[in-house]
Amino acid sequence: MSAVIRVLDVVALLEDLPERNLSRGQVGTVVEQLAPDVFEVEFCDNDGRTYAMVALCAGQLIVLHHQPIQVA
Repeated sequence: MSAVIRVLDVVALLEDLPERNLSRGQVGTVVEQLAPDVFEVEFCDNDGRTYAMVALCAGQLIVLHHQPIQVA
């Protein structure tokens, strides 16, 4: 079961997007939900500069967790 994706979630790419210069595993932040399973994701460098803003489907993303989550 995949996690529900929400605005401000930290996510990682599950696939390469060479046309956008993004690679599997790159980390971004969901900044807007565009449709039921489509999200605008912002990718920033270590200095906080945005280098990509991409609309992505939920299946292209995995939500990252910084604390343990309880699975039912």
